[in-house]
Formats: sequence, C-alpha cells, structure tokens
Amino acid sequence: QVQLVESGGGLVQAGGSLRLSCAGSGRTFSTNAVGWFRQAPGKEREFVAGITWSGIRTDYADSVTGRFTISRDSAKNTVYLQMNSLKPEDTAIYYCACSSVSYQVVVPHYGYDYWGQGTQVTVSA
Repeated sequence: QVQLVESGGGLVQAGGSLRLSCAGSGRTFSTNAVGWFRQAPGKEREFVAGITWSGIRTDYADSVTGRFTISRDSAKNTVYLQMNSLKPEDTAIYYCACSSVSYQVVVPHYGYDYWGQGTQVTVSA
C-alpha cells in the first residue's frame, strides 16, 4: 500500500515560485514512476509532470515546460515540483500520484494507482 502526502501549496503572485513536495510511503513509491497532476474548477484533471523511478527520465505538459521542474530524492522518499514564473492559469489543486510502472513516465491519469489528497495552488494576477 502506498500513501502520498502533498504539501507546499499556497497563494502566490504571478511571476512567483512555489515548491510542492510529495512524501510517499511504501516500497512501490520508491520503485515506480510518479506524476503530478492538477485540476482547476470546472476542468478535467490534467498531467503536469512525471518522473521515472530512477529520476533519469522526466516529462512535462507543454504548458509548464521551461517553468516547472520535477525531481525526486530517493533517500527521503519525496518527489518535488519546483514551479517558477507562475501564472494565474496555473491555479488548481495539485495532486501527486504513483504509477504501476517504473521505467516510463505515464501521462494518462488511469495509469496511476495511488493518489494524494491534493494541495491548493492559487496564483493571483
């Protein structure tokens, strides 16, 4: 069983930065790919970024490429999402999720078995 706890959300002005953390428990978290998703009011949940178990491979949504960076610290069982140059359209609840595979970044949300409770990110204009 995997438990995921996100933290680091908050209110920030446009152009600012936040770093989200996803602390995971369970062996699966350390051996499988992890992703960040977000869901804004009235919109579907969308893929933001993903990282393989080793951290060698990463992938990003076009809308965040160049602004967001995903990384993982295996010793701390934590995956991070560094978000820079934030825009009002980045406002959403951000979720981390653990997939069922190790060597690929999974984009579709149905490829993930475990989800955190989410953390709110609000970017003011």
